[in-house]
Amino acid sequence: MSKNKTLINEEILDFTDKVRFVDTEGEPKIIDSHKALEIAYNKGLDLVLVAPNANPPVAKAMDYGKYKYEQERKKKEAKKKQVKIEVKEIKFTSKIQQNDIDFKVKHARDFLQKGKHVKLRVFLRGRELATPEKGFEVIDRVWEMLKDVAEKQNEPKLEGNYINLLITPPKKKK
Repeated sequence: MSKNKTLINEEILDFTDKVRFVDTEGEPKIIDSHKALEIAYNKGLDLVLVAPNANPPVAKAMDYGKYKYEQERKKKEAKKKQVKIEVKEIKFTSKIQQNDIDFKVKHARDFLQKGKHVKLRVFLRGRELATPEKGFEVIDRVWEMLKDVAEKQNEPKLEGNYINLLITPPKKKK
Protein backbone atom coordinates (compact mmCIF):
# COMPACT_ATOMS: atom_id res chain seq x y z
CA MET A 1 0.00 0.00 0.00
CA SER A 2 1.44 3.41 -0.97
CA LYS A 3 1.69 6.08 1.70
CA ASN A 4 -0.73 8.61 0.21
CA LYS A 5 -3.33 6.16 -1.12
CA THR A 6 -6.39 5.88 1.09
CA LEU A 7 -8.13 2.53 0.91
CA ILE A 8 -11.89 2.64 0.35
CA ASN A 9 -14.72 0.14 0.08
CA GLU A 10 -13.65 -3.22 -1.50
CA GLU A 11 -9.93 -2.34 -1.23
CA ILE A 12 -10.28 -2.68 2.56
CA LEU A 13 -11.48 -6.29 2.19
CA ASP A 14 -8.13 -7.25 0.62
CA PHE A 15 -6.21 -5.37 3.34
CA THR A 16 -7.87 -6.77 6.50
CA ASP A 17 -10.75 -8.99 7.62
CA LYS A 18 -11.58 -7.14 10.89
CA VAL A 19 -11.85 -3.37 11.39
CA ARG A 20 -12.63 -0.96 14.20
CA PHE A 21 -15.73 0.50 12.56
CA VAL A 22 -16.77 4.07 13.34
CA ASP A 23 -20.35 4.69 12.31
CA THR A 24 -21.84 8.13 11.66
CA GLU A 25 -23.64 8.18 15.02
CA GLY A 26 -22.28 5.36 17.14
CA GLU A 27 -19.33 4.25 19.21
CA PRO A 28 -16.47 2.45 17.47
CA LYS A 29 -16.85 -1.32 17.44
CA ILE A 30 -14.73 -4.15 16.13
CA ILE A 31 -16.59 -6.00 13.38
CA ASP A 32 -15.94 -7.99 10.21
CA SER A 33 -14.88 -5.73 7.32
CA HIS A 34 -17.59 -7.24 5.04
CA LYS A 35 -20.25 -6.27 7.60
CA ALA A 36 -18.78 -2.73 7.91
CA LEU A 37 -18.86 -2.31 4.13
CA GLU A 38 -22.47 -3.50 4.01
CA ILE A 39 -23.52 -1.00 6.74
CA ALA A 40 -21.80 1.85 4.91
CA TYR A 41 -23.42 0.95 1.57
CA ASN A 42 -26.86 0.74 3.18
CA LYS A 43 -26.44 4.33 4.39
CA GLY A 44 -25.25 5.47 0.95
CA LEU A 45 -21.72 6.16 2.21
CA ASP A 46 -18.22 4.87 1.54
CA LEU A 47 -16.10 2.82 3.93
CA VAL A 48 -12.78 4.65 4.31
CA LEU A 49 -9.71 3.28 6.07
CA VAL A 50 -8.58 6.27 8.19
CA ALA A 51 -5.93 4.57 10.39
CA PRO A 52 -4.40 1.57 8.59
CA ASN A 53 -1.59 1.12 11.16
CA ALA A 54 -3.90 0.74 14.17
CA ASN A 55 -4.66 -2.70 15.56
CA PRO A 56 -7.26 -3.47 14.21
CA PRO A 57 -7.29 -0.82 11.43
CA VAL A 58 -9.86 1.96 11.86
CA ALA A 59 -12.48 2.33 9.12
CA LYS A 60 -15.13 5.03 9.01
CA ALA A 61 -18.40 5.35 7.12
CA MET A 62 -18.32 8.71 5.31
CA ASP A 63 -18.71 10.51 2.01
CA TYR A 64 -15.28 9.91 0.43
CA GLY A 65 -15.55 12.82 -2.02
CA LYS A 66 -16.20 15.22 0.83
CA TYR A 67 -13.35 13.68 2.89
CA LYS A 68 -10.91 14.06 -0.01
CA TYR A 69 -11.99 17.69 -0.52
CA GLU A 70 -11.42 18.46 3.19
CA GLN A 71 -7.93 16.88 3.08
CA GLU A 72 -6.98 19.01 0.04
CA ARG A 73 -8.28 22.15 1.74
CA LYS A 74 -6.21 21.42 4.87
CA LYS A 75 -3.09 20.95 2.69
CA LYS A 76 -3.68 24.29 0.95
CA GLU A 77 -4.18 26.08 4.29
CA ALA A 78 -0.94 24.62 5.64
CA LYS A 79 0.88 25.72 2.49
CA LYS A 80 -0.45 29.28 2.84
CA LYS A 81 0.92 29.54 6.36
CA GLN A 82 4.45 28.52 5.31
CA VAL A 83 6.98 31.32 5.33
CA LYS A 84 9.14 31.63 2.25
CA ILE A 85 12.62 32.85 3.15
CA GLU A 86 14.18 35.10 0.56
CA VAL A 87 17.98 35.27 0.49
CA LYS A 88 19.58 38.35 -1.06
CA GLU A 89 23.19 38.10 -2.13
CA ILE A 90 25.65 40.98 -1.92
CA LYS A 91 29.04 40.55 -3.59
CA PHE A 92 32.29 42.26 -2.71
CA THR A 93 35.89 41.95 -3.89
CA SER A 94 38.94 41.91 -1.66
CA LYS A 95 40.10 45.26 -3.15
CA ILE A 96 36.78 47.12 -2.63
CA GLN A 97 36.87 50.78 -1.55
CA GLN A 98 35.18 52.00 1.64
CA ASN A 99 32.55 54.13 -0.14
CA ASP A 100 31.46 51.04 -2.14
CA ILE A 101 31.23 49.03 1.08
CA ASP A 102 29.07 51.78 2.64
CA PHE A 103 26.74 51.74 -0.38
CA LYS A 104 26.34 47.94 -0.30
CA VAL A 105 25.91 47.87 3.50
CA LYS A 106 23.03 50.35 3.13
CA HIS A 107 21.28 47.89 0.81
CA ALA A 108 21.98 44.98 3.18
CA ARG A 109 20.38 46.99 6.03
CA ASP A 110 17.27 47.57 3.90
CA PHE A 111 17.00 43.85 3.10
CA LEU A 112 17.43 42.87 6.75
CA GLN A 113 14.77 45.36 7.88
CA LYS A 114 12.38 43.81 5.36
CA GLY A 115 13.01 40.41 7.01
CA LYS A 116 15.15 38.94 4.24
CA HIS A 117 18.29 36.91 4.80
CA VAL A 118 21.49 38.33 3.32
CA LYS A 119 24.42 36.33 1.99
CA LEU A 120 27.64 38.32 1.96
CA ARG A 121 30.16 37.04 -0.59
CA VAL A 122 33.71 38.14 -1.26
CA PHE A 123 34.94 36.99 -4.68
CA LEU A 124 38.63 36.10 -4.88
CA ARG A 125 40.25 36.21 -8.34
CA GLY A 126 43.55 34.72 -9.46
CA ARG A 127 46.33 35.53 -7.01
CA GLU A 128 43.85 36.76 -4.39
CA LEU A 129 43.19 33.08 -3.67
CA ALA A 130 46.73 32.84 -2.29
CA THR A 131 45.87 35.47 0.36
CA PRO A 132 42.25 34.93 1.39
CA GLU A 133 42.93 36.92 4.61
CA LYS A 134 42.13 40.13 2.69
CA GLY A 135 38.71 38.73 1.83
CA PHE A 136 38.09 37.77 5.45
CA GLU A 137 39.05 41.34 6.45
CA VAL A 138 36.41 42.72 4.08
CA ILE A 139 33.77 40.36 5.48
CA ASP A 140 34.74 41.37 9.05
CA ARG A 141 34.52 45.10 8.20
CA VAL A 142 31.06 44.60 6.69
CA TRP A 143 29.94 42.48 9.67
CA GLU A 144 31.05 45.21 12.10
CA MET A 145 28.79 47.66 10.23
CA LEU A 146 25.79 45.28 10.26
CA LYS A 147 26.00 43.50 13.62
CA ASP A 148 23.53 45.92 15.26
CA VAL A 149 20.74 44.85 12.85
CA ALA A 150 21.68 41.22 12.09
CA GLU A 151 22.70 37.84 13.49
CA LYS A 152 25.42 35.59 12.07
CA GLN A 153 24.19 32.17 11.04
CA ASN A 154 27.73 30.80 10.81
CA GLU A 155 31.32 31.97 10.68
CA PRO A 156 32.69 33.24 7.33
CA LYS A 157 34.21 30.39 5.36
CA LEU A 158 36.09 29.91 2.12
CA GLU A 159 34.11 27.94 -0.47
CA GLY A 160 35.86 27.73 -3.83
CA ASN A 161 36.55 31.28 -5.03
CA TYR A 162 34.15 32.84 -2.51
CA ILE A 163 34.19 33.68 1.17
CA ASN A 164 30.56 33.40 2.34
CA LEU A 165 28.70 34.65 5.41
CA LEU A 166 24.95 34.28 5.90
CA ILE A 167 23.30 36.86 8.14
CA THR A 168 19.66 37.07 9.18
CA PRO A 169 17.41 39.63 10.85
CA PRO A 170 17.46 39.27 14.66
CA LYS A 171 14.86 36.91 16.10
CA LYS A 172 11.91 38.66 17.72
CA LYS A 173 11.77 38.18 21.47
CA LYS A 174 8.42 37.03 22.86
